[in-house]
Amino acid sequence: MDRWRPNVTVAAVVTNGPQFLMVEERDSVTGREVLNQPAGHLEPGESLIQAVAREVLEETRWEVSVVGYLGVALFTGGNGITYLRHSFLCHPVREHGDRELDDAIIAAPWMSYEQIKSLAAVHRSHLVLEVLRQYRAGLSAPLSLVTDP
Repeated sequence: MDRWRPNVTVAAVVTNGPQFLMVEERDSVTGREVLNQPAGHLEPGESLIQAVAREVLEETRWEVSVVGYLGVALFTGGNGITYLRHSFLCHPVREHGDRELDDAIIAAPWMSYEQIKSLAAVHRSHLVLEVLRQYRAGLSAPLSLVTDP
């Protein structure tokens, strides 16, 4: 018997003072440009923390330090797929300008909360703003709450 399994994803809130590292990307289903945190799927054999650091590097060229856990959300996308999204707080370490961005990524700008909020109509999902609100409310948990091999 087949069991239902949501897709496990990770997302990063990368902060640098009042700025957040975001990605402008092309939605593979609709073809429209959307705004999101650096995010992606957990790959076989990697931990959640490894996955979020890898996704940030692949999508933005930024190496990050993962410093906190912002929670988990269950979300069904417009494509009908359900995602279990783990969000992490990260700090930038250094930019690797020689790296190519992932194919779907158009740009990786630093933006203020107000800029991000004003673009809500093009967010990949409501979780983009929700996780920023959680961060701004101080709802980050220590990484010790994440059991990661």
